[in-house]
Amino acid sequence: MASLKEVKGRINSIHGTLKITSAMKMVASSKLHKAQEAIENMLPYERRLHRMLSNFLGAELSVESPFAVKREVKKVAVVVFASNSSLCGGFNANVIRHLNEVVAEYEPKVGRENILIYPVGRKVADAVKKMEGLTAAGDYQHMSGKPNYQEAADLAAELMTRFASGEIQQVELLYNHFKSTSTQVLTRETYLPLALAAEHDTGAGEEVPEAMQSDYIIEPSPEQVMEELLPKVLRMKMYTVLLDSTASEHAARTMAMQIATDNANDLIQELTLIYNKSRQQAITNELLDIVGGSMSRPYGRNSCVHCIKKRIAVSRQGTFFLNE
Repeated sequence: MASLKEVKGRINSIHGTLKITSAMKMVASSKLHKAQEAIENMLPYERRLHRMLSNFLGAELSVESPFAVKREVKKVAVVVFASNSSLCGGFNANVIRHLNEVVAEYEPKVGRENILIYPVGRKVADAVKKMEGLTAAGDYQHMSGKPNYQEAADLAAELMTRFASGEIQQVELLYNHFKSTSTQVLTRETYLPLALAAEHDTGAGEEVPEAMQSDYIIEPSPEQVMEELLPKVLRMKMYTVLLDSTASEHAARTMAMQIATDNANDLIQELTLIYNKSRQQAITNELLDIVGGSMSRPYGRNSCVHCIKKRIAVSRQGTFFLNE
C-alpha cells in the first residue's frame, strides 16, 4: 500500500487536474453555444438555397454548368475538416481514420500521387505529413476554430476553378456533422460535380406538387441565373460545413472535459478512501506499539495505559484519532 504522503500527493495532483478540466469544459461550453447558434441559423438558409436550385433545375430546363460536368476521375481532391487543438475525444482520430479509408479507396483507381488533400486544421495537416506519398494542397489551419466566410469562399473558388479547368475531376468533403452535444456524425459528401437533379420535397417530408416545380418565370435568362446561383450555393456549402465542423469540435471537447471531470471526481473519492484507511492503519500500528510497551510497566497514573487513555479518542465512525 502506498504511503500517506504519496496518496496525499496524488490527491492534490488530481485536484489540480480537476480545476483545469472544469475550466476547459466551461470555455468549450461557451464556444459551443455560439457555434451552435451560428450553425442552426445557417443550415436552414443553406438547405433552402440548395432546394431552390434543385427545384429550379427540375423545371424542365436544359441548363448546363461547368460545375456539373462528370468526367473520368483521374485526379481527386479531398477537403478534410479537423481541429487545431486536441482534448476533444475521438473528434480528430475519427476524421483521420476515415481519411485513410478514402485514400485506400481511391489509390487503386488514380494512385496516391493524384489524391490532393486540403487539410483544414493542424491535427489533420500533421497527419497528412506522416502519410507516405500524400502532400497537402495548401495550409488552411487558420480556418479551423474561427470560421470566416471569406476564407471559406476563397477555398471554394479555388476548387471551382481547378474543377472547371479539368485539373481535378472530383471533390469530396470529409467532416463531423453536429447533431447534438453528445452526437457528432462523421459525414462524407461529394462537393463537385454537382448533382443537378430536382429534389421533390419541402424539407419536412412533404412532396412538392409537379405544378409548383415547373411554375417559374426566369429573368433575365436561365443561363445567367445559373451562373450566379451555382457559385453562391457552392460557397455557402463550404462555409456551412466549416461552421458544422467547428460546432462538432466544441461539442466533442465539452463532452470529453465533462467525462474527464467525472473521472477525476471518482478517482479523488477512491484515493480519499485509501488515504483514510492508510491513516487509520498507521494509527492502529502506533497504538499496538504503545500497548505492547505498556505490558512491562505497572498500572498507575503515569503508566502507558493511562497515557493511551489521554491521547486517544474514538470517533463515532470507529476511526482512531490521536490527540496532539
